[in-house]
Amino acid sequence: MVTDGNTILAESLKKQGVEYVFGIVGIPVIETALAFQVAGLKYIGMRNEQAACYAAQAIGYLTGKPGVCLAVSGPGLLHCIGGMANAQVNCWPLVVIAGSCPEDHEGIGGFQEWPQVDSSRMYCKYAGRPPSPKLIPLHVERAVRLAAAGRPGVSYLDVPGTLLLGEVDEDKVPELYSAEPVKLAHPDPALVSQAADLLAKAERPLIIVGKGSAYAHAESAVTKLVEKTKIPFLPTPMGKGVVPDESQYCVSTARTQALLKADVILLLGARLNWMLHFGQAPRYAPDVKVIQVDISPEEFHNSIKSEVAVHSDIKPFVEALTHKLDEKKFSLEVAGNKWWQALQLKQKANIEFVEAQANDKTVPLNYYAVFKTVQANIPRDSVIVSEGANTMDIGRGLLLNNLPRHRLDAGTFGTMGVGPGFAVAAAMWCRDHAPGKRVVCVEGDSAFGFSGMEIETMFRYKLPVIIIIVNNNGIYSGFDKETMDDLQSSGDPTQCTPPTSLSSEVRYEKMMEMFGESGHFCRTVEEIELAIKKAVATTDRPSIINVAISPQANRKPQTFNWLTESKL
Repeated sequence: MVTDGNTILAESLKKQGVEYVFGIVGIPVIETALAFQVAGLKYIGMRNEQAACYAAQAIGYLTGKPGVCLAVSGPGLLHCIGGMANAQVNCWPLVVIAGSCPEDHEGIGGFQEWPQVDSSRMYCKYAGRPPSPKLIPLHVERAVRLAAAGRPGVSYLDVPGTLLLGEVDEDKVPELYSAEPVKLAHPDPALVSQAADLLAKAERPLIIVGKGSAYAHAESAVTKLVEKTKIPFLPTPMGKGVVPDESQYCVSTARTQALLKADVILLLGARLNWMLHFGQAPRYAPDVKVIQVDISPEEFHNSIKSEVAVHSDIKPFVEALTHKLDEKKFSLEVAGNKWWQALQLKQKANIEFVEAQANDKTVPLNYYAVFKTVQANIPRDSVIVSEGANTMDIGRGLLLNNLPRHRLDAGTFGTMGVGPGFAVAAAMWCRDHAPGKRVVCVEGDSAFGFSGMEIETMFRYKLPVIIIIVNNNGIYSGFDKETMDDLQSSGDPTQCTPPTSLSSEVRYEKMMEMFGESGHFCRTVEEIELAIKKAVATTDRPSIINVAISPQANRKPQTFNWLTESKL
């Protein structure tokens, strides 16, 4: 009996526990996708390779097992590069497989010929090409293992057409195997003791819960630590929900104050990069002491020298730390504690400002009024996908997550265009692993424009994603129709159209009409409420809710510039 490269590849992926493949087919991977389906893999055809790559990495984050992105040769793979870089920087497990021109055409101008392995190395933990069909299983095992092991990232496999169609005797294919799962890395007990001593002596301790805590499924351990010690905590954007946002110990509404005044910070699976202002003054106290816990020791001391640096998975470290602090009978008293009093005072002031904005229903609406209405009307356990500038930043504070791995956004790389791809992946995950749970994709109008045609993918696979477009006619800010018309009538549009502006009140919801359905255009709070109720009741197709807001709506004034200068 003989078999071919396509079949070997499909069965190898199945053996490694891969469940989902997102991609776009063409020469030479049409038969590859069919072989995937025969093997029992779930294949989701997308409309753009970048969106397919975003979807595959999001499913990897949600399931803990790498998703696969399948692309054609040359331009197909190059379209994936943005997604590969995003997954690598975001630390999400992803395997990209791309066809390439037949090996006997290389060097003589083959169809879509490109040095694909070399082009991918910069964006991967591993990039390679199996030398023969019978060695495909070894390379697949390595690609899947390296994508998921340690700090997750990207693997790339190059599969020329001659490799996919090549035949080999079945008995000459090495036995398919799956490596044993890597066991949790436990912390050095001496470092746990040092961390406990430092926290117990702190006057103003703070816990920062990162995305790594969510990926590590450490929610029970971290929640227990917070509730027993009563130390205030801040989640990073995708650390939201590890401990519920509605916890009394969450101080997100006093984020600036908490970072600035903390004397000891416990960093759980988060990096001191731009999102946390590098851990440096003026956003932090100059003498702050940091306890850094990470699965990747290469992350230690990158921007500041940590007082205690612990190489460990989050869950065993937090369990050991909780036990140590329990032995010391350490717990902050919220009532009467000066640290808590200062944070609560700042929380009260910030909440009052946000509430005043959110209760302002003047048309055109502002961001806060829109998000308060959305939060009040979507299911509480929704997976929230968000991207945009102000849309994402303001939404982080008002769209709450009380469950882990229920927020997907532009992340560490700040990539725009991820939303629809993430939403497709999240909806597939909900369908298969959490039936009835809804995905709410909140997009700025600029962000939606990157990947909006994935609405067709959602229709094709009957994914009930609720897309809410917060439309301010621009990037950061735009102009009303009258102002925009005046600007463009004053001369050459390429000279007179402000770079941040987009067309006024684009009716994105009318995309639904391409599929015989109707979208929702909203200007008022009442219209948003009605639209969301109709969308929630729709369970077999996506919905688009297009909300026109003030083009000049903005966020709360910031104490500091949003981006802290580095130490250089």
